[in-house]
Amino acid sequence: MTAKGFERHDHSQCIATALHQAESHCAAHKLQFTPVRRRVLEILLDRHRAMGAYEILDILAADGLGSQPPVAYRALDFLVQNGFAHRIERLNAYTACAHPEEDHVPAFLICRNCKAVAEAGTELEQGRLGKAAAEVGFTIERIVVEAEGLCPGCAGQAA
Repeated sequence: MTAKGFERHDHSQCIATALHQAESHCAAHKLQFTPVRRRVLEILLDRHRAMGAYEILDILAADGLGSQPPVAYRALDFLVQNGFAHRIERLNAYTACAHPEEDHVPAFLICRNCKAVAEAGTELEQGRLGKAAAEVGFTIERIVVEAEGLCPGCAGQAA
């Protein structure tokens, strides 16, 4: 899986595809894809960068979809639990999943300047950490891989 997030692409198609995948997944698993959950996913997909819950809440409030923090946090929790979004620990923020159709362990490339986030997959079982865990009988349940630097656009401006 290659990193996805910094390259140019058909943004409207990207959003439409991700929303369709989320709708299909929710229908197949009898989950409620409420208007607030859908709107939060749309916001994350549209911005293509890490966003804090309060930043998302401001947009929801402007849209008339709620102004209390639990509104945003519940929607974000749902999206993360179902693989439509990821929490970026380093930034205490969220980003839409770039590979919702694939079972993967994400690694994030975070631009320290513009906060753009690219998502790449890691191969836990074949990596050093996976081998070290297997050697001692440890079962990894969750892993967070985040790298901070400059995206191609910001690196080009700095040069």
